[in-house]
Amino acid sequence: MDSPPEADLSTDELFARALQGGEEDPGAWRAIWQLHHRGGEDVFQRAAAWLQSSSPKERGRGANILAQLEFRHRSPERVARFTDALLPALAQEQDAAVLEAMAAALGHLGDPRAVPALLPLKEHPDAHVRFGVVMGLAQHRDAQALQALIHLSRDADETVREWATFTLGSQAREVDTPELREALMDRLSETHVKIRGEALLGLALRKDSRVLEPLRRALEGPGVTTLEVEAAQALEDASLLPVLLAHREACGEDDDPEFRAVLYEAIHSLSSQD
Repeated sequence: MDSPPEADLSTDELFARALQGGEEDPGAWRAIWQLHHRGGEDVFQRAAAWLQSSSPKERGRGANILAQLEFRHRSPERVARFTDALLPALAQEQDAAVLEAMAAALGHLGDPRAVPALLPLKEHPDAHVRFGVVMGLAQHRDAQALQALIHLSRDADETVREWATFTLGSQAREVDTPELREALMDRLSETHVKIRGEALLGLALRKDSRVLEPLRRALEGPGVTTLEVEAAQALEDASLLPVLLAHREACGEDDDPEFRAVLYEAIHSLSSQD
């Protein structure tokens, strides 16, 4: 007999399922998502209690639940209350996986009090924790958060660098400072295609003229991705149109439809310039 849909399970059953399997267990995450939707005082109290558990798995799952609890109708007061539960737990946590979960949960909540709490963890020896810090700071635009993200964009771990560069480059596109631009320029020497692409896009969005020739070289080289094409559109320099047209000529029916759609949009945009 099939298991009942998660919506039909009791809160007790959902909390029990949230502990099954490994960190990425699909059944556990379906239970967590259902708890997010269900919400209510009972779910909050149980998740908050788990933050104080002797079990690292329960502490991590408590953070996972609080991260997006009542996300559709969450008031500022509830966000503050969830953050109140997470901050003291973060301060005493030692387990790397739990620290990552708590940092990411604070990122979902977006309470500015998370910034000073997360800053000491940007030097943590475990890359998963540093990745969690990037997630935790991603919504914040104050000087301390941006400085930490710039620091993490130079991290030894590729995943940390990628997500920090993405956050600075396009997610924080409304921020434009010389230091941020220099951090993106530093990433143009990356061999990691996606990190370099995120840096190109971030500079193009800010209309930094220094990106034109590196972008042209990237578009003329192998392995062009949607990021370089989006950067060409964002930079709004019509001198890049010929290389985009060459890519359109080379595109076949079996090529990535997303790439083709982005390419055609960029060509249309640059062709429409006076």
